Amino acid sequence: MKPIYESEYLKLGLKIAYYRKLRGLTQEQLAEQIDRTPAFIGHVEAPNISKAVSLDTLFDIAHALDVPVYKFLMFEDD
Repeated sequence: MKPIYESEYLKLGLKIAYYRKLRGLTQEQLAEQIDRTPAFIGHVEAPNISKAVSLDTLFDIAHALDVPVYKFLMFEDD
């Protein structure tokens, strides 16, 4: 991951956490649905860890949460 995109990855993780909680899923349940570990989801969602996510993984998460993928990439102006 390029350092210049660190804040975008953090925002992405927060959005994933938001929609996951909105759907009433735990990190473990989401991880199982996308064939990842709960630790992976935890790192993606952590506000103090920048974890890169591939497009394939983002598409899997969007599908599992039934959220259009573009919603994860719409960032508010700082």
